[in-house]
Amino acid sequence: MLMDKPQRGFWCECWTQDLNDETGWPALRASFDAYSAPQADRWVAVALRTISPALDPDASDEAWTWLYDGRIDTRRALLRMEACTVSVNHASTRITWTIRPVVFLPLAHRQGVQLPACAYGFTPRTTD
Repeated sequence: MLMDKPQRGFWCECWTQDLNDETGWPALRASFDAYSAPQADRWVAVALRTISPALDPDASDEAWTWLYDGRIDTRRALLRMEACTVSVNHASTRITWTIRPVVFLPLAHRQGVQLPACAYGFTPRTTD
């Protein structure tokens, strides 16, 4: 999305954590920039619907409970620009989606602009 001014939206992430690993930190699995509350909660809903057949029965129930009952509360919170978290526990793994309100800043347009000298010192490596 091309922006010329700051725009409100939501930063969405999906994390997993091994509940049996005492030293294990959560691992980021995916991220998504959403520009509306419906787009943000839809990202989580699509993920939950996609993985629910592979989840154990308890985790699947957690997923469908959020899809049927919790999603509206999440949407309302997002419309109030509040952060939200959705989690399910499958076997020894916790899967967590976070949605946080953010302001997306436009990037500087680089066409026709002289880049700093250091930009020309970078030589990308080719893959073998």
